[in-house]
Amino acid sequence: MLKLIMDKQLPRLRLGLDIIPSPLPDKPGVLFRDPFRYTEEMLIIPPLLAAGLVFFDGESTVLDVQAYLSKLAGQIIPSEIIQSLVDALKHNGFLESEEFDRMRVERHAEFEVAPSRLPAHSGTGYPDDVNELRSKLDEYLQNNSTPAANPIIGLAAPHVSPWGGWQCYAAAYGRLSGEARQHAANKTIVVLGTSHYGEPEKFGLTLKPFVTPLGTLQPDTDLINRLVNQAGFSVTMEDYCHAVEHSIEFQCVFLQQMLGSEFKIVPILCGPFAKALQAGERPENDDKVMRFFEALGEMAELHAGNLFWVLGIDLAHIGRRYGDETIARAERGVMLEVKEQDKERLDRVCEGNSEEFFELVRPEQDRLKWCGFSPLYTFLSAVPGARGQVIRYDQWNIDEQSAVSFAAMEFV
Repeated sequence: MLKLIMDKQLPRLRLGLDIIPSPLPDKPGVLFRDPFRYTEEMLIIPPLLAAGLVFFDGESTVLDVQAYLSKLAGQIIPSEIIQSLVDALKHNGFLESEEFDRMRVERHAEFEVAPSRLPAHSGTGYPDDVNELRSKLDEYLQNNSTPAANPIIGLAAPHVSPWGGWQCYAAAYGRLSGEARQHAANKTIVVLGTSHYGEPEKFGLTLKPFVTPLGTLQPDTDLINRLVNQAGFSVTMEDYCHAVEHSIEFQCVFLQQMLGSEFKIVPILCGPFAKALQAGERPENDDKVMRFFEALGEMAELHAGNLFWVLGIDLAHIGRRYGDETIARAERGVMLEVKEQDKERLDRVCEGNSEEFFELVRPEQDRLKWCGFSPLYTFLSAVPGARGQVIRYDQWNIDEQSAVSFAAMEFV
C-alpha cells in the first residue's frame, strides 16, 4: 500500500493562488492563501518542504519529492512527512483535486443563492466597526477634499488597500463634496472594477445588494437586466468573483461615506483583455467584448443624465512580487521611468483617445501590468465623449521589493 501511495502521481498546484514569503520571522517558508476564498485557511510551508512544491505538476510522485528533498537535506526525509504536506494542501483546496472541485461547487452555489453580497475585506482592508471606519475615512478626507469646480460625470480612484493609497482615494472622493455631492447622490452609479480573477473578455454582473459596515447599496435591477439581455454571452451573471473582489467593495465604502446609501449601483467587473494583448488587436475585435461595449454604450447614451461613473483601478505593478527581476522602490530608480510611462498613458485616457491608449499598452502584452486597463478602456468605449483630468498620482511599495502606481481622476 505504501509503495502505491509513493508511486501515485501528485496533483497539480492550483493556478492563481497567493504564494508569498512567510511574514512571520519565527515561521520561515512560503505562505499559501486562496484569493478566491474557497478556503479561509492559510498554510505556511517550511523552506525544505517548499523546495519540493515544484513536483506538484500532475506527473511527479511522492518518491520523486522524497529523493529530491533527501538530497537537499543530506539525510533521508520520511515519506510520511511528504504525505502530510500532500494531505494538508489537498484538504485545504490548494491542489487540483476532487476536494477542490467540491469546495468550488459549494462556494459558487452559496453565493448564487445568497440574498446579498457581504463585505469580503472589512477588518483587513478597512475597519469593520462602523464608528472606527467613519473616523478613519474622515481622517483620510479631512483637509484633502476639494469639490469639483465643474459638474463631473465620473471619477477614478485606486483599489489598492486604502491605508496604502488613502491620499489618492481622498483626492478622488473629495470631488464629491459641496454641490457635487447632491449631483452624484441623485444618480445611479455605474462602478467599473478590475476583475483580478475573472474570465478574460467577459464582464461579471450581479443583482445582489452590496453590504458594507456603512449600510446597504441596492442594485439598479432595471439597468442590470437590460445589460444582461443585450450583452448575452458577454456577461457572467452572478459572477462568483464579486464575492471576493475588492476593486468595487472599496469604492462602495468611500461612496457611502460621501453620499450615504440611498443611491443605486450597477456593479461591473471587467475581465482582462488577454486576447487583445496577446494578438496585439484592439479589445473590441473580440465579439464578446464588442457586444458588451455596444450594450453599455447604448445604456450610457439613453440614461446619460441619470448616470455617474466610478472606476476602481490601479496602474503599474512592478517588482519581484509581480515576476520582475528588478527590485522596485516607489519614486526611485525604475519607478521614475514607470511614472513617465504612466503619465503618457493617462494623457491618452484624459484625451478620450482609446486607440492610442491601447497602442501604448499593447507592447510586450503590457509591460507595466496595468490592472486598470480593462475598466478604463471599457469606460472610454462606452462614453467616447468623456474627457479626464488627473487630480493626483502616487506610487506605493506593497512590499520591500515591489511597487504599485495609481491615480485619482475626474471626468467631464
